[in-house]
Amino acid sequence: MRKKKIMNPSICFAATLGAASLFSVSASAAQTASEGGSGSWWDDIKAQFVLNFIEKDRWRSLLEGLGNTLKITLFAALLGIAIGIVIAAIRTTFDNNKENMKHSKSIGYYVLGFFNAICKIYLTVIRGTPVVVQLLIIYFIIFASSTKDIMIASLAFGINSGAYVAEILRGGIMSIDKGQFEAGRSLGFNYVQTMVYVIIPQVLKNVLPTLLNEFIALLKETSVAGYVGVVDLTRAGNAIRGATFSAFMPLIAVALIYLAIVMLLTWIVSIIERRLRKNER
Repeated sequence: MRKKKIMNPSICFAATLGAASLFSVSASAAQTASEGGSGSWWDDIKAQFVLNFIEKDRWRSLLEGLGNTLKITLFAALLGIAIGIVIAAIRTTFDNNKENMKHSKSIGYYVLGFFNAICKIYLTVIRGTPVVVQLLIIYFIIFASSTKDIMIASLAFGINSGAYVAEILRGGIMSIDKGQFEAGRSLGFNYVQTMVYVIIPQVLKNVLPTLLNEFIALLKETSVAGYVGVVDLTRAGNAIRGATFSAFMPLIAVALIYLAIVMLLTWIVSIIERRLRKNER
């Protein structure tokens, strides 16, 4: 079997910018015609491309913004997974064992109930407020004296994503038949061992596509990071627009770059889903 070659990231970036210029052909030509301007259609497109991406190496700002967007998304996804696992574990453990602990009047019932209440408050607040407001609160109030913009943005998006990841995981755990818990106990496992060796592998198989779709949504949500001064992909494209007074080409380039990344992630999700279905057979 021949190995598939992976395209160089710089080539992909150049191809995306080229696609953006081609996509702007009709609008630029129409504008030239309406203004009664002279010169060829191709010269106008070339001039717009040079103005927006080549002059003063403006394409580098797009590349830097893309790097910051990917950093924020990666760190936020990891933090969201960590928060989601902890909250899902607390909530499902309390729901599955609260009757037994309540009858035994164990102190664990009150401790776990306290943390479960905190988790519910966290989920209600985070899912009930816009991510932009959360970002502004964390940046301008909680970490007002900090200058680490990317880390603060990653923290804000990670906290927001953690609420949704927690509910995804909790739903996956609760969807597992209770007979699986009983089977694990019959093998001599305690509750934690049953979760680790019996329940979690099944849960991951069920919720993995949904988690990947959540991370795709997270990638697009990071486009509001520019509200706190982070030079992400969207802010970089808007900065080019402000410098060249040409809105169409830089903003379309930003949109196409996001589209290319989302299409790549969607393709990965589809491959994983096909493999999971194949394993079920």
